[in-house]
Amino acid sequence: PYYVSINQDLFLEAYLHSSDSNLVLFVDTCVASPTPHNFTTMTYDIIRNGCVRDPTYTTYYSPYNHMVRFKFNAFQFIHYSPSVYLQCELVVCRAYDYSSRCYRGCITRSKREASS
Repeated sequence: PYYVSINQDLFLEAYLHSSDSNLVLFVDTCVASPTPHNFTTMTYDIIRNGCVRDPTYTTYYSPYNHMVRFKFNAFQFIHYSPSVYLQCELVVCRAYDYSSRCYRGCITRSKREASS
């Protein structure tokens, strides 16, 4: 556990340990939950499909392609436990493969048209 106060900046860093220096790391999704075993209901999206959902989310410069750095403000789920659990999904891609998920950034899905 990591203890922080409400609205305190929470800094995170993810690092890919690999001998292949031509890999890129990308944060696709980070979801918070009041329980450690359920990240599908009663959740809060910090970033989803590469799209930032939390206004306090900020990325930071990384000197390496295989490292990502970001922060967001700590918060609490109201009427639940004082703990918040975080689950992030990261994607590994080949560097300079501009058709890969890492280089496409935010992906929004268009809504389907309802048939008559």
